[in-house]
Amino acid sequence: MRKLISFAFALASFSATAFPADRHIAFERNNAIYIANLDGTNEKKIADGIFPAISPDGTRVSFNTVEKTSETTYVRHMAVVEVATGKMNVFKDVPSENSYYPSWTADGKQILFTTRPHEVWDLVTVNSDGTNFHVLKPGVQNEVTCYSPVWAHDGQSVFCQDVTNIYQIGLDGAVRVQWKIEKIIPKGDMSGDGRIDVSPDGKRLLLSIDMGEESGRKDWDGPLPALWAFDLQSQKATRLTPKKLFGWDGVWIDNDNILFLSRAPGEKNDSIYRMSADGKNLKRLIKNGRFPSVSAP
Repeated sequence: MRKLISFAFALASFSATAFPADRHIAFERNNAIYIANLDGTNEKKIADGIFPAISPDGTRVSFNTVEKTSETTYVRHMAVVEVATGKMNVFKDVPSENSYYPSWTADGKQILFTTRPHEVWDLVTVNSDGTNFHVLKPGVQNEVTCYSPVWAHDGQSVFCQDVTNIYQIGLDGAVRVQWKIEKIIPKGDMSGDGRIDVSPDGKRLLLSIDMGEESGRKDWDGPLPALWAFDLQSQKATRLTPKKLFGWDGVWIDNDNILFLSRAPGEKNDSIYRMSADGKNLKRLIKNGRFPSVSAP
């Protein structure tokens, strides 16, 4: 889902914040993986695929390859590509041909993702070189699926959601905590592609929420998307995007700034924006991009 900003949204010439030169964004465009500087400059295609996640040190990108095998079927493998050389490692030893949605540990040693070896989705981990595959939480027939997995900051648990609840799950696969989405965010819920990201200090979750509100846009056919920050200690959620600013697929740049997707009225493609968590310094960085991720501070 996309976005609306009627007030100078398109050019957003707000006072600029300094962009560190050594940090990078990975994003997807037209089924290909790109990287760019944190200020959106120097775009470069590095692979074909979807759902990119750049490593914390910015040297590698994990993503999903997509191979069409018939008119209606595809094979999707997890892969890692080196940014500097383009060398790619496809994890074909993972016992599934349908893998999605990678997330790196803070030390860059493991990758979390979902995979569907049978009729249900498992939550799994693997070393960043493709070894030591491990099923963290197996899916169960006729039970809800865990979507949007992301590592906790300390690498000792993961967060995910099942459309109705957000979970924190230990490395033993047991649920540590769960929060009912509509309770922490009234009129809010999440879809299967609703994103979760953990702040660098590990204290807050950035949530992509579908709001039960009228969008007010003739070119919008879904629920109004909004970004919320959820404080894990206080259990309080704070809305970051106002009603006129549609935002989704958000990730933390640092503890005070975020990247996210949006789409202005009349536009046909999503763009990647930067904004401070207090709603200031809004700036479009990359046109026609989706599913951004950013290297660590």
